[in-house]
Order: sequence, then structure tokens, then C-alpha cells
Amino acid sequence: MKAINAGIIGGAGYTGGEMIRLLINHPLVSLNFIHSKSNADKPVSAVHQDLQGDTDHLFSKDDLSGLTNNSIGLDVLFLCVGHGEAIKFLQQHSIDSSIAMIDLSQDFRVNNNPADIQRTFVYGLPELNKAQITASKNIANPGCFATALQLGLLPLAKAGLLGKIYSTGITGSTGAGQSLSTTSHFSWRANNIQAYKTLTHQHLYEVCASLHQLQQSFPLYKEEASNLNFVPWRGDFTRGIFISSQLECKTGLNDVIDMYKRFYADHIFTSVTEGELSLKQVVNTNKCLIKLEKSGDQLVIHSAIDNLLK
Repeated sequence: MKAINAGIIGGAGYTGGEMIRLLINHPLVSLNFIHSKSNADKPVSAVHQDLQGDTDHLFSKDDLSGLTNNSIGLDVLFLCVGHGEAIKFLQQHSIDSSIAMIDLSQDFRVNNNPADIQRTFVYGLPELNKAQITASKNIANPGCFATALQLGLLPLAKAGLLGKIYSTGITGSTGAGQSLSTTSHFSWRANNIQAYKTLTHQHLYEVCASLHQLQQSFPLYKEEASNLNFVPWRGDFTRGIFISSQLECKTGLNDVIDMYKRFYADHIFTSVTEGELSLKQVVNTNKCLIKLEKSGDQLVIHSAIDNLLK
């Protein structure tokens, strides 16, 4: 089978590093170039030091003219850039239409393309849009909190059982990206937690859009009146997300568990556990594990993922 030729824009950050590790070890992928505006000509392993001995790639120079007519023979381009930067990149560079594109920022998740960008992106959560993803050349990768929230709620949406939802979630420091800030320093994070963006996290737009896709009565997100009330937390660890969502549900627990297992039967990376659930079970994996608990009519859904891989 012919190898897929891949390129990365924004290879120096956390998501870029994860993408490099996945692609250089994939037997059917040839990684053609890794671009970084701030690290041109530097060895990739000088930035991602755990790749020492695994790759001799250098970060490419700023000249990206080969993407205009695809003279470099690229099959897929990954945009591992910050939020708002993917739109700017496509406005500044003409990318040949033969090149598939996967954007890891939030820029194209809710179909808000500027008029000067002709590409249409499919929301890339495979447990929701597997058929559309397979048929599309442009994928908007879901957010990390959004992925954990949705996977915990999609089966209920399909069954039309969603009402008011109250969720809390905690994420590691890598969720904030590689650029240093006051709340990403080790001395601030260690032995510390903090709530932030209470009820207003940007991922709520895409989560509610997905839930609405399966349950039309579930409203799209509005800050002033939302059915999904989410309080995110910064945790004192590096990787992983743990979500707990609570809602009223009169369906028996065993029936709910069966519903979830049927929904995810064809999705090998998402599964329901009836044992205890902890974050370490998913860190450094592509898995989402879900645990369901019930007291009276109150259903609690716990979902855990690695925020960088899943």
C-alpha cells in the first residue's frame, strides 16, 4: 500500500509534538515536512527532546510555496496551530485542493468559515460523524473538553433523554498549550486547582451542536440560557481530562449501560467500564472510558480521556 505523505504546520507545540510521534511511527505514513515559524532549521529533537534518536527531521523554513500547486506531493496537511491561527494561515496561503486538511484548532468546528475560505470542514468526532469524516477532505478536530463531554452524553442524546445537564471537569496543564502563562507554571499548578471559564467555556458551542444533531430538542449553546452547565477546573497534573455530568433520568441503570454499550459497539476506542474509573487508565492512550452511576432518578456519567491523544 502506498504511504500517505503528510505535513505539519505548527510542529513545535504540544499537539504538534503528539502528531509527530504518531506519524513517524505509523507504517503507512511518510512525514514530508514539519513547519515552525519560530524554529526553522532547528532539529525537531531539539524542541521535542524525547524524539532524540527517533527522527532526524529539521523544522522547515518559511517557504511554503510548494503547497500552492502541491509540487511536494502532499496527501494531508495537519494544522497544529493556536486558536485563530488556522484561519489566518488559510487566508495567507493558497493550499492546493488535492491536499486534505485536518485542523487541530477550534477555528472550523462550528461552521464559521470566513467568506474568503472556500473549504468546508466536517466536525471530526468519529463516534458521531464517522461516515462524513471518511467522505471528507477537510476535518475539524474536536476540542479536548468537548470530546470528553460529548462521549459521555451522545448515547442519551440519541435516545432523546437529555434535559438540564450539570457537568464539572478537570484538565491537566498541557490543555493550556506550550506557551507559558501564570497558571501553567509548575510552581502555580503544583498542589493547586482552580475553576475557570465557569459556564462559558468555548467548547460548549461544539458540544451543544453535536447533542442537537442527535436530539433536535436540545438547544444550541447560548451563554445567557444553556441546558449544559459546565464548570471546568485546572488540575495539578500534566495530561488527561476527567468529566462528571449529572442529569435527571428515569431509565434504569442497567438499561442505560446497555444503551451506551450498543452506541459504542463499533467504536473500539470508547468503552463503558463497570469497575472503578481513574484518570491513569487513559493517560497516553487514545481511549475514552465511561462509567455510569445512578441514585434515584439522578444519573451521573463519568468520562476520562487523554487530552492530547484522544
